[in-house]
Order: sequence, then C-alpha cells, then structure tokens
Amino acid sequence: MAPKKAKRRAAAGDGGSSNVFSMFEQSQIQEYKEAFTIIDQNRDGIISKDDLRDVLASMGQLNVKNEELEAMIKEASGPINFTVFLTMFGEKLKGADPEDVILSAFKVLDPEATGSIKKEFLEELLTTQCDRFSPDDIKRMWAAFPPDVAGNVDYKNICYVITHGEEKEE
Repeated sequence: MAPKKAKRRAAAGDGGSSNVFSMFEQSQIQEYKEAFTIIDQNRDGIISKDDLRDVLASMGQLNVKNEELEAMIKEASGPINFTVFLTMFGEKLKGADPEDVILSAFKVLDPEATGSIKKEFLEELLTTQCDRFSPDDIKRMWAAFPPDVAGNVDYKNICYVITHGEEKEE
C-alpha cells in the first residue's frame, strides 16, 4: 500500500510536503502560483538563475550579479519547483512573531488604544532604534502601508500583513 501512496504523492508533485499547502488559504496559494509562473520564465516548472535574471531584467534590474542570483537560488534546499517555492514563503512567514505578540508591541505605542499611531512617531522609532530602517525601507513601508490623511498608521493592518502575507479584506 505504501508504494502506491508514494507514487500518488510523486505524481501530484508535492514531494511529500503537502502540509505546506495547509499553511495558506486557497486564494493565497493561487497568488503564489501566479507569481511562480511569472518568475519561471522558461516554463519548465523550476525557477533557475536564468529565470531570476530574466524576471529581474523585465522589472528594470539589468545589472544583477551572478553571486546575487546564486545566493537567491541557494536559499532553497534543491531545485525550486512550486512546492519548494511555497515552502520558502511559508518558512519566511513562520519566522515572524505571532500576530498577538506584534500587536502587543504596537499597543505599547498606542496608550489610547486607537489602533493607529502617528506616522512621524513610527518613522522616528524605525530610523533611530535597534535595526534601523534606511530611507528606502521607510519609502517602501509607506508605499505598502500609507498613512491616512491625518497622518495615522493602521498598525493592526501591518501586523496582519506581517503574519498572513496579504491585506485583510474588509
């Protein structure tokens, strides 16, 4: 009986790692599949150094060094098929603290429990404390999490995205 299950697993292409699929909602898996398909430029089912070079070039990054591409590829334990790709994202997301821990940290900065903090205050903390954000980091953060017209940042949304990988649908 075991050989049949192993054959079925191999045929399904999950390499015995189907638990990675339980880490994500179906809509997330579909989004990752679309991203994988975009990156897999030669459509062979494996992301290679050449695929990375081509997709980066299509986004305007033309002078990527071989060492950088090799470092990206080496993040995986072997050839990067879709299951490995999904596992890599799962491991990155799993490395984050649980949502309640991150929320608790933000709540310390929000004594009135409004669910938001001032952009200027957060920016000052992120650029002057511990692992300091660079100006580019700050620019990317505000692009991803723009403050409202009053200059408030919804930290609950930031926590959700850090731990779930996408914005809450309201």
